[in-house]
Amino acid sequence: MKPLILIANDDSIYSKGIRVLTEIMSEMGEVVVVAPDTHQSGMGHAITLGEPLRVEKTNNFGDHIQSYKCSGTPADCVKIGKHQILKGRKIDLVVSGINHGSNASIAVLYSGTMSAAIEAAMEGIPAIGFSLCDFASDADFSHCHDYIIKICQQVLVHGLPKGLTLNVNFPAHSSMPLQGVKVVKQANAIFRERFEERKDPYGKPYYWMDGDLHNEDLNNNTDLDALAENYVSIVPVKYDLTDYDELQQMQSWDL
Repeated sequence: MKPLILIANDDSIYSKGIRVLTEIMSEMGEVVVVAPDTHQSGMGHAITLGEPLRVEKTNNFGDHIQSYKCSGTPADCVKIGKHQILKGRKIDLVVSGINHGSNASIAVLYSGTMSAAIEAAMEGIPAIGFSLCDFASDADFSHCHDYIIKICQQVLVHGLPKGLTLNVNFPAHSSMPLQGVKVVKQANAIFRERFEERKDPYGKPYYWMDGDLHNEDLNNNTDLDALAENYVSIVPVKYDLTDYDELQQMQSWDL
């Protein structure tokens, strides 16, 4: 039997990235898409609590693909996909993306794309978040196809431990072929934010946030290093944020 694959994202059901990912996944199994009806980048793992979720069936990907747009966040989409739309069915794989823009390093904490995958991992479903280091709405994803197929096949064969998901990032398309895949650690990098102040028509200030990612990791075996060398980067990600070394240290405190 074909595997059942649930697809979500944070760039909305109308993005090119999710259309490309849906086409690729359709080669592998039965696909169901549940994605936000609006752009949800940077939402992290937010969920909707104070208002109802609205879900509407769409024909965005043709008659052969079951797809729904959801008023909620990426994490909401996975929750309602599992517990309502596919209630009673075993989901073999959740894939999220393909995100327009990198989710390497610290971006994993802000990413709605990765939060959809992490939500699936919390439910015990093998999950992968895919991102491309190109923010353009018409980005070229053609070099991602074979790697996505191979990575998903490996996950379906080997599985993933409960609570673990894969953060996969692709370099932007260029004239140089990809060098391959590297399984690496998350880079220790931080955003250096800056805020541009502007005035609205009433003279009141408002702000646009901008900034740059600064890699402070000298490890040379990180996702940012791999991407800079034109490799696909894969980082195994766990949602358990406990620092177990510090846990042992703190247990000796006089509290």
